[in-house]
Amino acid sequence: MLTINIINGLVYGALLAIVASGLALIYGLRRVVNFAHGSLYMLGAYLGYTLSVHANFWVALAAASAIMFVLGALLDRYGLRLLQHYDPLSIILVTFGLLLIIEDVVQTVWGKSNLALAEPAQLSHSISILGMTLPAYRLAVVLVGIAVAVSLSLWLRKTRMGLFVRAASTDPATTAMQGVNTDRLSAIVVGLGTALAGFAGVITAPFLSLSPSMGGDVLIDSFMVVVIGGLGSLPGAFLAALVLGQVQTLGAVYLPDISASLPFLLMIAILIWRPAGIAGNRT
Repeated sequence: MLTINIINGLVYGALLAIVASGLALIYGLRRVVNFAHGSLYMLGAYLGYTLSVHANFWVALAAASAIMFVLGALLDRYGLRLLQHYDPLSIILVTFGLLLIIEDVVQTVWGKSNLALAEPAQLSHSISILGMTLPAYRLAVVLVGIAVAVSLSLWLRKTRMGLFVRAASTDPATTAMQGVNTDRLSAIVVGLGTALAGFAGVITAPFLSLSPSMGGDVLIDSFMVVVIGGLGSLPGAFLAALVLGQVQTLGAVYLPDISASLPFLLMIAILIWRPAGIAGNRT
């Protein structure tokens, strides 16, 4: 039973890692606390649900992620870029307003009833490991989370664009003076962060029901991941997501009376120990 709970914690941690990595990317470059991130995760899930009616799961996953990338780039061009010289509180209020708008749009288009997206047929079976029977789809989610973490790390460390992203995250003015189009770069990064939120929403849909309020919980947990890991730090976010996934899952099973408080207690303890988070604020 303990092993199964640990695996469930890994599944949730992998999902949090994907969502929080997008949040960390956007904050790292734009220095924006994006309260709309959870609603973008929800919107991606609903888009995947609709697209799956006309195509298979994999096409729906790719198409929904692509649509969310475009929406993210538009959000940067006509939202975050115009607000970059305003105070942080104004930006927070705008992103919170966007959260409410997206939730209203989802309720208008899809209604308030819970919906379900079928898992892909290729992963609908179970796998026997060490005498335990585990759903193949959930194990695949863990592998996808690891793949996303490795891919983003390699992209940031080994590619020219990744170098530009890290430079712009540290000093955007100097980076622009070196000839880097930071506006185009930020549109790509915000688009990628939004696509990751939508991507996570779609892969979550087969085992968590879709509802207009589904973005709220993942938004809170994602913020805790980013804060615990270190603002703007992807390695920190990945590590914090895995830890928080275990705290959430094992706490709900073994300490149900205080399970809701455990993530916050963990965050407080980490910030007392390391105020800048586990990995600081590096990208």
